[in-house]
Amino acid sequence: MLPEALERAVFGMYATHALHLADTHGVLRFLLGRDGTSAAEMAAALDLDEETLTRLLIALDALALVESTPSGYRLPDSMAPFVDPASPRHIGGFVHHLVHGAAARMPVLDDYLRRGKAAVDAALPPPFDTIYATEQSTAAFLHAMWQLSFSVSGELAALAGLEETTHLIDVGGAGGAFAVAALERAPHLRATVYDLPQVEPHLAATVAERGLGERLGFVAGDFLRDDQLPAGDCFAFGYILSDWTDETCLALLSKAYRACSPGGRVLVMERLFDEDRRGPLATAVMNLSMHVETQGRHRTAAEYTGLLARAGWTDSRVARSSQDKHLVVAHKP
Repeated sequence: MLPEALERAVFGMYATHALHLADTHGVLRFLLGRDGTSAAEMAAALDLDEETLTRLLIALDALALVESTPSGYRLPDSMAPFVDPASPRHIGGFVHHLVHGAAARMPVLDDYLRRGKAAVDAALPPPFDTIYATEQSTAAFLHAMWQLSFSVSGELAALAGLEETTHLIDVGGAGGAFAVAALERAPHLRATVYDLPQVEPHLAATVAERGLGERLGFVAGDFLRDDQLPAGDCFAFGYILSDWTDETCLALLSKAYRACSPGGRVLVMERLFDEDRRGPLATAVMNLSMHVETQGRHRTAAEYTGLLARAGWTDSRVARSSQDKHLVVAHKP
């Protein structure tokens, strides 16, 4: 018998793919609200091969992702919010990105270990040129980021306290997950998503769907190349700084400082390492993913407050959510 930690590591590949298949083919959605369903009933209802589905369910049961009962398979209550496509905490899009995006890049770690990232990636285009290369890849990435961000964004917006904020600039805001959550909690607020031009039609669809009208605008730009960011009194960086080196982060925070009104603030929303960098597990694993998919890394709260101070921001504080994304707030005097 393998030690438990080693067993999880050895068979983790199967766990992720089993979860992805169950989500993609509607197995988990079918189980929502049911006390017990047989594999045969599910196979017939979903038009799936019964033998393969049975084996998939056995694996999911062993992984504690479903439960086997005398009346058939059911979902543990704790799973429902994360596998229900109607829930803001649904993770299907993120798991799809892991399987079809991140996993495809993982073999490059072998080259990184032998030759270093800089040498291996020297001839490659910037990471977001690839991510936004096609309409399909752009839509898939924005969907994954929305699922990863929207649920916790409401909590982070509350922690930020937006009562005195008038114009939020969501830098690299993608589909607008944080901007939308902030607008829904602060009726007086206006927000602008600043991102690459490929994002605009996707944000426009969100504005229409959410009925946000002129409260949520878009400015096309490239924060790496543009000298200035749009002006506002609060700048949000949600899952942005972990994509880049310290030098690039410092440049971005400095641009935000210059564009921010006196007395304004900056919000950094990220997974945070514990100060000893031994966890949490999700942060440690995604830190490896950042190495493969981007040019960045995850940091401790102290590392972010240090970068903020170097860019001129003062009075930093850390506010932790109940999920895996937290908030560092700083002020412009």
